[in-house]
Amino acid sequence: MRFHIAALAVLVTASTVASAQDASRVVQAGGIKVAGWEGKVDPGEARSGGKLEGAKLEKVGSDLHVTTGPAVAYWSPSNVAKGNYTVKATFTEEKYMGLNSHPHPYGVFIGGNDMGTDKQSYLYCTAYGDGRFIVRGFNGDSTFRLNGRGEANAAINKASGVGAPVTQEIALSVKGDKVECAVNGTVVGSYDKSAVVGPGKLTSTDGVYGIRFSHNTEGTVKGLALTKN
Repeated sequence: MRFHIAALAVLVTASTVASAQDASRVVQAGGIKVAGWEGKVDPGEARSGGKLEGAKLEKVGSDLHVTTGPAVAYWSPSNVAKGNYTVKATFTEEKYMGLNSHPHPYGVFIGGNDMGTDKQSYLYCTAYGDGRFIVRGFNGDSTFRLNGRGEANAAINKASGVGAPVTQEIALSVKGDKVECAVNGTVVGSYDKSAVVGPGKLTSTDGVYGIRFSHNTEGTVKGLALTKN
């Protein structure tokens, strides 16, 4: 009996891991359709053969519309933030989990340096439609996490069900020696700048800002903007 229970546990765990690592799809007629914008897929996606053309960035009216494909960051090189500032945008997932079997996040990034190269570094705060958020960064092939694999917060909106719309206003701020992530007007994570900048982390909190979407996700971005603090 113990053997059967242990075997079942292994199978359940393997199934859970497999579902959490669903393969990235390829978006038809993908690529960047917005003049002046650039992008790069995550290092892990690139190692697995993922390409920027497998995701799509386009304009719908004055809004940006993203469909992935591989997990990707998009930015305009002219969007640069320095000193104390806040970068904010509103994200709408029209059909929650419409392209995936479990929640995937999206949000803003700051501190982008060496963007578009294998040495690029940036920090992002992204939200899930199930009420969670995650703050994480890249430095080349290295990843650094500020809140583990994410955490729940009551300020983050939850979709009413699969296929339902869900909207989040997501902001990243640099305020003196602190970096803060706010969702829907509430600070959900506050971190010492020393935890963000340094070897294997950001070069600086000064740099390019933009948006990031996880793989197999679709959403609209409204009002991406920078304000000085």
